[in-house]
Amino acid sequence: NWGHRAFFPTHTEDLSEGDVLQSFLAQFYEEVPPARTILLDRDLPECELMAEALREGAGGKVEISVPQRGSRRRLIDQATRNAVEALDRRLAERGTQAKLLAELTEFLELAELPQRIEVYDNSHISGDKALGAMVVAGPEGFQKNQYRKFNIKTAQTNDDFAMMREVMTRRFGRVQEEDPDRAGGTWPDLVLIDGGKGQMSAVKDALEELGIEDVPLIAIAKGPNHGREGREVFHFPDGREKMLPVNSPLLFHLQRLRDEVHR
Repeated sequence: NWGHRAFFPTHTEDLSEGDVLQSFLAQFYEEVPPARTILLDRDLPECELMAEALREGAGGKVEISVPQRGSRRRLIDQATRNAVEALDRRLAERGTQAKLLAELTEFLELAELPQRIEVYDNSHISGDKALGAMVVAGPEGFQKNQYRKFNIKTAQTNDDFAMMREVMTRRFGRVQEEDPDRAGGTWPDLVLIDGGKGQMSAVKDALEELGIEDVPLIAIAKGPNHGREGREVFHFPDGREKMLPVNSPLLFHLQRLRDEVHR
């Protein structure tokens, strides 16, 4: 726990808590100048080696200690309470997220819960600086290190369908080369497109030209009255359309995904 920020290490199943903390400190202090005094709630497997590495980064003395009593121990107790509360909030959010994913799976008629959702949109400024954007979300929320931008190279900026085809051809042509067996976790379980029937058709055609016909596709478009009622229409590849109630938590979740790619 650092100020009001909490960090949640991943891929820790085979590590001891001391190993997790030591690995975290090494990564954290690559980005942040080491403090002169670092208080921990447990011993590290290689405490002196870590302290020496941090001293080199700080250019001076760095003390690592595990206080047992007094004011320093009270600081550790407070940090522990903060961490536990942050973890409780995280678990509650994950429970809500899991419920939303289950509802999304049923509403969009998916075969299984999507672990990777990719959301796409295009933009330009008065016909210039055309750009495609991809955001990625999963059970843990947005995966910002997976976001991508595509500078439109060949499509006319006044042809949104052509821009969408270009983005899809480049994105999926590349992933076919880099992860042909789909074992690297880089293939989406769901593609969400900002747009209507035309965008859906453009994406479907682009993927079919690459020989890809098994990636679930959904297009989200403004509903009646251009969405002023908060309604959206979800277009399926087979031409069907669905809508959600205005106050649906799932609708808010899908709108949030769409708004993130807009951002």
